[in-house]
Amino acid sequence: MAVFLRLIGCPLTVRGKGNFAQGQNYIVLCNHNSLMDVPVSSPAIPGGNKTIAKIEMAKTPLFGMIYRTGSVLVDRKSDESRKESYNTMKKVLALGLHMCIYPEGTRNKTGQPLKSFHDGAFRLAMDTGKSIIPGIIFHTKKVLPVDKSFHLNPHKLELHFLPPIKISGYKSVEGLKGHVFNLMKEYYEQNTGGR
Repeated sequence: MAVFLRLIGCPLTVRGKGNFAQGQNYIVLCNHNSLMDVPVSSPAIPGGNKTIAKIEMAKTPLFGMIYRTGSVLVDRKSDESRKESYNTMKKVLALGLHMCIYPEGTRNKTGQPLKSFHDGAFRLAMDTGKSIIPGIIFHTKKVLPVDKSFHLNPHKLELHFLPPIKISGYKSVEGLKGHVFNLMKEYYEQNTGGR
């Protein structure tokens, strides 16, 4: 992926890989601005990982193969599929792999830094005891704008991994979700200006 990104004029800089402790696996939460997010984030996570993706993404040209092999696919219209994907994510973590989730659920097409987060990733953290590592992705919206089909603008990409958040200090999904949202939003705002 690093070679492909350079070839299309979108070199990726990754910061914070040292936040992943050897021998531990994490729930990695990334913001979601573009179809480029999964091909950028999953290869950048140090160590084996799976990502959650809607089942339709398996049909995407070029990236469809990446989604089929490296993702836990979910049909969001099916309660059974959502339950099955949740159980599959637990199994991924039990195997020692990282699980990458986009808590906004869908691409952020608003003018805000982040859309509101869904509960699933935080419930998964509380159910499994796994720490969360926030990952903030920059500039994928510039590379693949949401309002233009088959349009690519070369631009440098960045992914910053923040220190792990242990879930032991949180008594509720809402409290954990609110903390992670505020942390990611503040970091995004502080590191976007002038880029």
